[in-house]
Amino acid sequence: MTFILTLFRQRLHLFAWLVLATFLSGCGVAVSQRPIGVMGQAHLQKPNTPTYRDLTNLPEPAGKILAAVYNFRDMTGQYKSSPSSNISTQMTQGAASVLIHALKESRWFDVVEREGLQDLLTERKVNRATKKNDQKSSTPPLPTLLPANVLFEGGIIAYDTNVQTGGAGAKYLGLGGSEKYQVDQVTVILRVVDVRNGRILETVETSKTILSERLDGNIFKFIAFKKLLEAEAGYSYNEPSQMAVQEAIQAALVHLIARGILNGLWALDNPDDINSPVLDDYL
Repeated sequence: MTFILTLFRQRLHLFAWLVLATFLSGCGVAVSQRPIGVMGQAHLQKPNTPTYRDLTNLPEPAGKILAAVYNFRDMTGQYKSSPSSNISTQMTQGAASVLIHALKESRWFDVVEREGLQDLLTERKVNRATKKNDQKSSTPPLPTLLPANVLFEGGIIAYDTNVQTGGAGAKYLGLGGSEKYQVDQVTVILRVVDVRNGRILETVETSKTILSERLDGNIFKFIAFKKLLEAEAGYSYNEPSQMAVQEAIQAALVHLIARGILNGLWALDNPDDINSPVLDDYL
């Protein structure tokens, strides 16, 4: 009972908006059909999430580590449940790019290109062939590719649906509302490998919940003799699974960096930063 009361208090302001919208629509008042917050221009993606803030606020390292990512796959093998989307995978197939971005944002690693290594090698061959044919070219030869010190491996290992479901509703004198929610969960494993001997230095498993919720309000009431007011409105929110994967990977990376500092795998520029709020939370 306490949970239901808390749920209704949290949603009271939105429910009031829904009731107002349904009343206006029932009275014939024009209500905009344009979804709020849907249309907008493209913008630079800078997630304002706790894990992203932790990742970008890590203490400075003693020196950046050369790292490589060859693959970070979706290992769940799951497809979307919709009948019209049975050939579409449930999870993002770009997790390797997400991990590379997280490595760069952390400022702890210099990442060398390995996911598109074949394209890089092809372009270098074209470059050499062009210089060979141009006898007057004074451009120095291409330097060798940088070798990585560590490899990052792993993948998305699980996507669990309906981990938690629930809802609440009430109706009084033809005025009612309800809320339903569903929680899914995505799990990733990230490990760092020493290139020199193949030893796995650290491995971390993290998970992130994905929330979907729906709120409905409706009116069914006789306002006068033979005059029936009937209206309904609803709102739903589905947390993007791609954002959940990003947060899980970012959290795993921060955990790996923190454990690596604790175990002497890499060092801080200022040893006193071991007591920084970010590392303190993760250690």
